[in-house]
Amino acid sequence: MIAFVSGPVAALAPDSAVVEVGGIGIAVQCTPNTLSGLRKGRQTKLATSLVVREDSLTLYGFADDDERQTFELLQTASGVGPRLAQAMLAVHTPDALRRAVSTGDEKTLTAVPGIGKKGAQKLLLELKDRLGEPLGTGTGIGAPVSTGWRDQLHAALIGLGYATREADEAVTAVAPQAEAAESTPQVGALLKAALQTLNRAR
Repeated sequence: MIAFVSGPVAALAPDSAVVEVGGIGIAVQCTPNTLSGLRKGRQTKLATSLVVREDSLTLYGFADDDERQTFELLQTASGVGPRLAQAMLAVHTPDALRRAVSTGDEKTLTAVPGIGKKGAQKLLLELKDRLGEPLGTGTGIGAPVSTGWRDQLHAALIGLGYATREADEAVTAVAPQAEAAESTPQVGALLKAALQTLNRAR
């Protein structure tokens, strides 16, 4: 079991990072929220979870141990694999998921791509006694951001290797989506939208 990786960030992609550990590049699958806090060439430490399949070994990386533990607990529910668990953490913080499960909030779970109404109901039942109560730790990576989303999104795009002009254009492109959001915009969701905009422009 690889509990964490620590070292300089060698490369960044829309859904993964490569961390150099002892001269070896370790590829780690991460959510946009986690990736937005990484910068190429800078030191990082990611909590990790190794998923073993017959034909693959995949390492998933997280900003902290709470995210990693939540990722692993989510997979104890039937029908939830690592991809769906990661998608849930891309949309919601661990505390938001705990709050949704403890209050029976279907709407929060159906906001995750791939989870419908029936799936949400099933997850609420299965996870009720597993995730625990919300910790109330406040904001953190992946938490809704009420102010400064432009700066955070811009910095994340620069960290992924985009030019300042490209980052500026992408931030402008997703601004209507951020301002139209009923709740405060999430940088992770905006980063996905910005990357789609940039990919279309290339």
